Amino acid sequence: MKNVFVVVVVLIFFQSCIPLRLAPNIEDYKITKGKTFKRGLPKQRVFVFEDPKNESEFYNYINTKFQLYNADVFDNVPFFINNTPYYFSFYEVEKKDKSIDILSPTLGVLANRAIGSENNPSDLFNEQPKVRIDGNYYIAIIAYDETGKDCLDKKSLSRPLVLNYLRALKKEYLATHNYNEVLFKN
Repeated sequence: MKNVFVVVVVLIFFQSCIPLRLAPNIEDYKITKGKTFKRGLPKQRVFVFEDPKNESEFYNYINTKFQLYNADVFDNVPFFINNTPYYFSFYEVEKKDKSIDILSPTLGVLANRAIGSENNPSDLFNEQPKVRIDGNYYIAIIAYDETGKDCLDKKSLSRPLVLNYLRALKKEYLATHNYNEVLFKN
């Protein structure tokens, strides 16, 4: 039993942070229901990918690429595949990693015991556990046809075409730094 306790203490000591909530790590993209990914998103299926760029960069990219002039950039952005109109709306979503740092307080208690000031309120090392919060940013895109039907639904006939388009859009966004370049690519 002592060995298990020692192993647990050593693992906690070297881990230093206990995760309370972890944001998903998405390698390329993920198709999921919006509500299950983040509360506040629509119930439709969403195309989600991690956004390594600064806030509002995707907005600027879409605004420039589709020449929207800051009008209806988030909603009902039209695009065409084989002369068939489709629309997409996007959401910039933040999900947070949350963990408690227990290494500093543990080391503080051990240091106070080592110098002999265990219960003194003016201990040299009296740090409290800290909660660390790190933000992770994602772009969530819903795509639909003229009638409002979800194009990312598994039963949708247009799903493969729309998925190819969204993958290409994501790839172009991540590769482009000056969004005016996209105007000359088309």
